Amino acid sequence: MCYANSSTSVNIDLAKRYKKLVPELIPDTPIYYASGFSHPSWRIITNDTSIQSMKWGLIPHWFKSNDTDEIANKTLNARIETLQERSSFKHLWNRQHCLVPSTGFFEWQKQGANREPFLIKVKDQELFSIAGLFDTWLNPQTQTFEQTFTIVTCEANELMSEIHNVKKRMPLILSEDQEGKWLSGMVQWDLSQRFPSERMEAISIEKRLILSKEPNVPEIRKEFVPLSKRQTNLFD
Repeated sequence: MCYANSSTSVNIDLAKRYKKLVPELIPDTPIYYASGFSHPSWRIITNDTSIQSMKWGLIPHWFKSNDTDEIANKTLNARIETLQERSSFKHLWNRQHCLVPSTGFFEWQKQGANREPFLIKVKDQELFSIAGLFDTWLNPQTQTFEQTFTIVTCEANELMSEIHNVKKRMPLILSEDQEGKWLSGMVQWDLSQRFPSERMEAISIEKRLILSKEPNVPEIRKEFVPLSKRQTNLFD
């Protein structure tokens, strides 16, 4: 799965990378860590000529309640295997695809009775794309249209099977030559196209930071070596 992500690129870099315009109201503040359950606004790439700002946690256009968290907490991710079956997503397949820019996502590894956090990145790309779907919802209170998105996930590759070693899922990372096909909706995806382990890296990060009240700090992206391992290394 993918419930925490980062987007530290500045707008000018996103504009160059995706060949898009940047609206004046799009924030340029780096996101070092964001939990999907806080439903952060994200800079999203669609077929539109400009970068879009959308909230994480998809609200289907047919949703009638005012309690958006009720559904948004359940639609942070969408399994590619069941996209055409789930009522929240099936109307978006091959129609409203998007790219979710990322500079690294976060996942927990189960180690016995404990869990340890990791930052996962692409080795040769500081900025990479995760497949997503988006929808437009009319807020009944404000009578304004709001755009929201979900991250598409797939079966984990070898590296992610070791990190996300319980459910063994990963975000559907797209290579640059797959991005246009995904956006067009003209895609027939299968496991043979899954992003390879050898192009990814996972670094251990400090649990104290990720569990703190303010995890959105640059330090959270730094590799962390536990004291026990540091002491062992002294005597190697």
